[in-house]
Amino acid sequence: MPRPPSLKTLNELRAVVGAGHYADSPTDIAPYISDFRRLYHGATPLVVFPQSTREVADIVSICDRADLAIVPHGGNTGYCGGATPDESGAQIVLSLKRINRVRRIDPANDSMIVEAGCTLAVAQAAAREANRLFPLSLGSEGTAQIGGNLSTNAGGTAVLRYGMMRDLVLGLEVVLADGRVMSTLKSLRKDNTGYDVKSLFIGAEGTLGIITAASLKLFPQPSDTATALAGVASPQRALDLLGRLRTAAGADLTTFELIPRVAVELTVRHIAGVANPLDQGTPWYVLIELTSPNPIERLANLLTAELERAAADGVVEDAMLANSIAQGLAMWKLRESVPEAQRHHGASLKHDISVPISSVPRLIEEGSALVDRLAPEGEVVSYGHMGDGNLHFNVSQRPGTDAGAFLERGAPLEHAIFDLVDRLGGSISAEHGIGRLKKHEFASRADPVELDVMHTVKRALDPKGILNPGKVL
Repeated sequence: MPRPPSLKTLNELRAVVGAGHYADSPTDIAPYISDFRRLYHGATPLVVFPQSTREVADIVSICDRADLAIVPHGGNTGYCGGATPDESGAQIVLSLKRINRVRRIDPANDSMIVEAGCTLAVAQAAAREANRLFPLSLGSEGTAQIGGNLSTNAGGTAVLRYGMMRDLVLGLEVVLADGRVMSTLKSLRKDNTGYDVKSLFIGAEGTLGIITAASLKLFPQPSDTATALAGVASPQRALDLLGRLRTAAGADLTTFELIPRVAVELTVRHIAGVANPLDQGTPWYVLIELTSPNPIERLANLLTAELERAAADGVVEDAMLANSIAQGLAMWKLRESVPEAQRHHGASLKHDISVPISSVPRLIEEGSALVDRLAPEGEVVSYGHMGDGNLHFNVSQRPGTDAGAFLERGAPLEHAIFDLVDRLGGSISAEHGIGRLKKHEFASRADPVELDVMHTVKRALDPKGILNPGKVL
């Protein structure tokens, strides 16, 4: 059983950050020991708020000498408990929220260097001020921090065009488990000098090192945007429409989000100011967005023509093109409010999974049959990023059913859903990470050789196991 740190060690840590920059009372500590979904409730004697990479390095050096575990903490928007200490009280929490500067923007190089505690929204705004785009887009972007986005390899709604967070990184600054600082903050597209070491830390959830800054890719700001909501009869029809738009729009196809009618109905019912702009009540909806830096590309004309052709061929049943910024934002609010609507509706079981894009219809069909058999108190609310194969295959409790009985279905249903994902060549965690929530399923399903390599890397970079222990592996 790990032992709580000594008073001497705690005082050394307090001295690094100085008065007013640590928390050690139960009230002040409380926001840092529970995860966003309230699945885990840990304990810690101390939360420290360093303001620089040097202070992070000093804190880690002290913890290395004292064999004291550290839990890095960002915006606390994760879904898998990756930033929550365990219940032992023998781990400290290191919050990165004060390390939040935008260090440099280089528009001519389409790059910027930002610190880990910078929120995604602030990074996006800094890019806009330089007439550039940082394309990562999440519902939690006002709270989520760049360090957490990197540590979970965040995805979001624009992966179809720009890729995951890993694809947006040029370099990293990382504090290693012994307190040394690795700085690879170069802003190069081509750098073929040895192993791509920085990639080890992206998606590692703070178990290999603590990211303190990153060099990120920027892109031209869109000058032309076309947004539409289309109604289709089935996920297969949505897949057909995706293929048509890929051919017609190419790289301009930025977003392709699948939403079932039940999700639309929940959102309209529970979220103020949300409406369904389509009249026919189709079983499925698709939110589509095309963007281009070319102001004369006329994407609205292109999207209108493709939707009309798709309707003539029976692929699309109903559609509406946003004719104003306000209409486009209303369509986005419909999509982005689905998780909140589910919370208002009642208990839910969540599965962040991905399969090859071509297998999405089969995933929904066979997954829904599993829900009918294993969780009859629930209703499938399967929505998300169809354009990259990532669905949030959620199940909401039906009104009038017992919440306790419904939640007890969670473990067997999850196991069956993950078995289906495995058969389809998919992933049990598409964009939310492993954390504490999925580490046992991950250990039982990962390729044994791959898992052994991961353990080897962990032992090499964190031999004492002090960096976010109990997460991922």
